[in-house]
Amino acid sequence: MSIESLFEAKTLGGMVTKNRIVMAPMTRSRTAQPGDIPTELMATYYAQRATAGLIISEATQISAQGKGYSFTPGIYTQEQIEGWKQVTQAVHKEGGKIFLQLWHVGRMSHSSFHHDGTPVGPSALAPDAQVWVVGDDGEGRMLDCPTPRALSVKEIKEIVNDYKQAAINAIEAGFDGVEIHGGNGYLIDQFLRRSANKRTDEYGGSQENRIRFACEIIGAISNAIGAHKVGIRLAPFITQRGMGDSEAIDTILLAAKQFEQIGIAYIHLAEADWDDAPSVTPEFRAALRQYFSGAIIVAGNYTEHSGAQLIEQGLADYIAFGRRFIANPDLPYRIQEQLPLNTITDGSTLFGGTAKGYTDYPAYQK
Repeated sequence: MSIESLFEAKTLGGMVTKNRIVMAPMTRSRTAQPGDIPTELMATYYAQRATAGLIISEATQISAQGKGYSFTPGIYTQEQIEGWKQVTQAVHKEGGKIFLQLWHVGRMSHSSFHHDGTPVGPSALAPDAQVWVVGDDGEGRMLDCPTPRALSVKEIKEIVNDYKQAAINAIEAGFDGVEIHGGNGYLIDQFLRRSANKRTDEYGGSQENRIRFACEIIGAISNAIGAHKVGIRLAPFITQRGMGDSEAIDTILLAAKQFEQIGIAYIHLAEADWDDAPSVTPEFRAALRQYFSGAIIVAGNYTEHSGAQLIEQGLADYIAFGRRFIANPDLPYRIQEQLPLNTITDGSTLFGGTAKGYTDYPAYQK
């Protein structure tokens, strides 16, 4: 099957992407400490992968409260903004485009990251999940998430403003736009699902109320930096981390109608990539395309052939690759030329560490 559609240029929001291959957001935990500050090593890593049509950065906390994993970057201090400038300048120098993924983990956190020892969420319900925490001995371990504290309405409004300010900071740092992380069991996803959201106020109960938080965030950011510079990642079929909800699909489609009215650049679907994971149904894809006229990015267990097929069917505009980009900094070239791919050689280097397993994977040598 032809893969030519992967290499067609396309306008996304206010910019032109040189191909339809997206580097998916991937947590790599290599910031400078203290302060969760992006580094020159991170700039090298992203610049190596600038042949992607679009790079979406690793998830980046919008505030100290939004942190859930060790060594993940922030975008709420001037030192972090300056650190990210190294990254965006390096990517742009190589002709790439890069969006910053904005993140608040909500209840997917650990007590050690919070002054009062308690993460927050829409309701006081534990997620039955773990996060990666580096201890005083320098070793990273997966630790259970405690029961969070339910947010007040005043605090919710403050978080919406934190998102807006983080987006403004991202533009100051040189990013071409921002992606809001609204999937995978993190704070926005928690508000969307009845399994995590038991509120009885204007942010809980009905589907209209449960999408309110996401829509307020999208609206505030769009007003601040322009809707054409905004995307959102959603995970409608993923139920891990206590996200099971029979209304999830309908709720997310309702949200998509609101995002269409605001006019954001894209919706990014996080599709599960494990063998027995639920698959995205053709009915959902058709409904999303009907309700949302912006670009659709899909990320899952795609090959270049299955991705190109989805583009040619008109059900997606971009295909995002994650792990393939870790080991293949020149992934678009390798796909286009049908060259062999590197594989990840040491799983222990995925989170935290040095240049090993990060910037030392080679480009293809003829």
